[in-house]
Formats: sequence, structure tokens, C-alpha cells
Amino acid sequence: MKKISLFIITAIVAVTTMLGQSADTVTVIESPNQVIITETSTGTRVNVVGKKDKEDYSYTYTVQHSSNDTVHTTSDWELNFPFKKSSNKEYHWSIVCSGLYFGAGLATSYDLVNNSFNWGLLNLASLNYNTLHGQQFSIGVGYDNKRFSLKRPNCFVMDEATNIVGIESYPEGTVDRSSVISVRTIQFPLQFQQFIGKKFHITLGGTMNWNVYAKCNTHYKVNKTHHDVSYRGIKQNKLTFDVYGALSYNRFGVYCRYSPCSVFKKGFGPEIKNTWTLGGIISL
Repeated sequence: MKKISLFIITAIVAVTTMLGQSADTVTVIESPNQVIITETSTGTRVNVVGKKDKEDYSYTYTVQHSSNDTVHTTSDWELNFPFKKSSNKEYHWSIVCSGLYFGAGLATSYDLVNNSFNWGLLNLASLNYNTLHGQQFSIGVGYDNKRFSLKRPNCFVMDEATNIVGIESYPEGTVDRSSVISVRTIQFPLQFQQFIGKKFHITLGGTMNWNVYAKCNTHYKVNKTHHDVSYRGIKQNKLTFDVYGALSYNRFGVYCRYSPCSVFKKGFGPEIKNTWTLGGIISL
């Protein structure tokens, strides 16, 4: 009970200090039975009901807030959206926007692919649960863009009648050649983070990808005339899955991503799959 008495005195002193008054002792109550502290928009009230030698004892102390005071309240939620980084230190739950990344392809199963490029925002918004013991789980929604270019002298062509994408050689005498397929994706990442100290953390996760749009672009020049050919209506796989891992320090990190699924539906294009991507991350 002595600890409770000390708490009452400390609370009263803190309130009077906040109001710019001297931190003098208001009263000392030995062994109170019950202490009720009420905070309202206008002031703070401390009620003491009963004490060791007098059960019907009652004491009330009230301090009014001034117009310059601010009353702070806390909860178990933190809303940091869209671009403010979550502290991940005091809250179990938070909603954040995070994970801008850029990566280049390391390898793919299709030999004629010259290189690939990948960029996106892993979480336009994610719901995070922090254990407050160094682990965090999250599920979110984000955006991804994958690009695959062919080795010269090969280019993508599409049969307009069947929507089948094939590979042919450029017309004779062409220069400044490039042929690229681009796939735009709404992704749904599920990930786990393990924090190491205050700065480092390891991330493991996977994404379900809804590939909403794809097109082929072929560009070349003949006799100083530029030609741009674009194919839409490509039969890409609508639903694919990726897995990834990342190591980050503060807001920066590196990631590796593996895409086992084929870009095209079976029979509608070359089998471009088993793609490895390595890149960098900037946490917002």
C-alpha cells in the first residue's frame, strides 16, 4: 500500500508541474484502500476512498487543464498510411505502405531471354502484427512489373488470329533493335520478419500474383525509319506465385526473388519461367 501512496503523490506532482505550478506536496495519505484517477478534457481528478484506520475516509483532488495543455491517449493500433514508416516498437498492429524495390534478372529457363527487369511496391498497404519480441507478420497488396527482353537478332511476334506469341528474326537491314514483353501485376504478399537488434532484419515471404495486363513491344529502325510494333491480347497466366527473401539495414536492403511459374499460358508463347531476380529495397 505504501507504493500506492507514493504513486498518488507522484501523479499529483506531475499534474501541478505540467500546469506551471510549483511541485509542492499537496497531501500524504497512508495506506489508502482505493485510488481512482479520472482524466477528462477539462482536468484531472484524484479520488481516494478509505484508508487503513478509517474505512469511510474520502479525499478528492482536482486540477483543471489550461488551454495550452494537450491530453494524450494511446491504443494498440498505429495508422501510418500511406508513406510514413511504422516504428514497430510500441504497437502490435499497424497499417503501412512499404517496400519499393528494383531488381535485375540473374537467370531464367528460356535461353533466348537476354535479361529481365523487375520493379514494384511490395505493399501499397499491409496489415502488420508485431509480437514486440523481434518478429513481425504481415499481409498486404502491392504492384509489380516484370520485363523480359530477347537476345538479338530475335523478336517477339504474335499471330493476331490465335493470340499465340512466337519468336522470329528481325527484317533484314534493321538496327537499334529491341523486343520486350511486359507483365503488370497486382500482388498479395505474405511475409515474416525477424529483427536483429535495432537496425537489421531478415524477411521471408511469398506473393500471389494477379497478372492483370501483358504486352509485347518490338522496336527497330530500317533506312532511318523507326518502327514500333505493339501486341496486346497476350494470353499470360493470370495467377502465379513467387517466393523471396531479403536482408535489410534500417531502410535499405537487398532481396532475391524466385518466380517458378511460366509467363504464358501453355501453348500461347515460349516457356519463360524459373526466373531469379536480385535487387535493392528502399523502405518508405
